[in-house]
Amino acid sequence: MRALIAALCVALLCAAATPSANAAASTAKAASQPAVLSVTQLAPGLYAHRGHDDVATRQNGGDIANVGFVIGTRCVAVIDTGGTAAEGRALRAAIRAVTPLPVCYVINTHMHPDHILGNAAFVDDHPQFVGSDKLAEAEMSHAANYLRVLTRELGDVAAGSRVIPPTLPVHDTLDLDLGSRVLALRTWKTAHTNNDLTVYDKRTGTLWLADLLFAGCLPVIDGSVLGWLDDLATIRALPGVQRVVPGHGPLRVQWPQALDAERDYLARLARDVRAAIRAGQTMQQAVDTIGVDQRGRWRLVDVYHRRNVTAAYAELEWEQ
Repeated sequence: MRALIAALCVALLCAAATPSANAAASTAKAASQPAVLSVTQLAPGLYAHRGHDDVATRQNGGDIANVGFVIGTRCVAVIDTGGTAAEGRALRAAIRAVTPLPVCYVINTHMHPDHILGNAAFVDDHPQFVGSDKLAEAEMSHAANYLRVLTRELGDVAAGSRVIPPTLPVHDTLDLDLGSRVLALRTWKTAHTNNDLTVYDKRTGTLWLADLLFAGCLPVIDGSVLGWLDDLATIRALPGVQRVVPGHGPLRVQWPQALDAERDYLARLARDVRAAIRAGQTMQQAVDTIGVDQRGRWRLVDVYHRRNVTAAYAELEWEQ
């Protein structure tokens, strides 16, 4: 009888312990699984995630750029991977929630860290990393600073993030076949950066403009204001475009009105800076006076507008 009672007690203790053990195991498993990035299907087989309209902070985890992916019958192409390895893993999880097809291409539209530092999450998929033929040099010259600032601003959230240069450089244009779906890639003259690249999905008429188009958020010049204006004129005349995806701001924008708003800002900036130079104003005087009425028209004006005036002045003063 005592043996039977002891056996029953052991069974009851095991039964009582099992839910806690299962709960602990479930918690550990959940903790090991990456978050799944929220995505919106903009067209059949084309998905995008909208980043926060902000600079990178611990609160937003560096998730400030629009990123996404396109699915063919053979494989998947990722378009930008986000600002950290953690965001890249969340994007990969979003892809896996939609399709089991392999990731064959990771396309980086330009050098900025909010678009490229999630690349590490896709290394084990063995994709081709695709970018402008100028991208590798631009990335390598900035990589140390990008990672230093990311670690300073995000702390542990930045863990595992690294720069992975392209293995497939694009010289002018390149078509990528995903299986019954062709993406037309194109590089541009120096504009937002000197390594801008766009992706056009021929099946749906979707043009992924990345940071050649800022919607609602202030455009940021890290290249050439004049080159950007030239590129925008060419982009506006492209045939067959049904929708565009900006690098920052709402995923669905009016076309071509969103482009026109950006063009107007850049054209006015160039005009006013030229006038300041002709009037003999110093760069600091131009920075202090040009575009003071832009606050309220764009998000992040206080962060980037003075920088834009500086960049435009440095470029345009040599026109004289």
